[in-house]
Amino acid sequence: MAGAFGAHGLRHIVSERGLEVFQTAVSYQMYHALALVVASMMPALRLNHRLLTIACGFWLAGIFLFSGSLYLLVMTGAHWLGPVTPMGGVCLMIGWALLAAAALKR
Repeated sequence: MAGAFGAHGLRHIVSERGLEVFQTAVSYQMYHALALVVASMMPALRLNHRLLTIACGFWLAGIFLFSGSLYLLVMTGAHWLGPVTPMGGVCLMIGWALLAAAALKR
């Protein structure tokens, strides 16, 4: 839904660069939403439940910080949000590292 809004609703409102940034936010949100769904099935593979839960928490935080800051940046022009975006990216990477640790711990 966010992608459709960006493609159609923002086309005549923001710059081409703004649309690219919005699409990046949509893509990362979708990738990590899918990761959350897949991670919810991983306890069946006997992966460490605690590490998976923490990974999912980092992915959720990363989605809000990374994608959320980019959405707000594009829609409001609030450039002070710029430093928030990398913190979200770090949260996303920590989530992936925790998933790898859960797999290795198995």
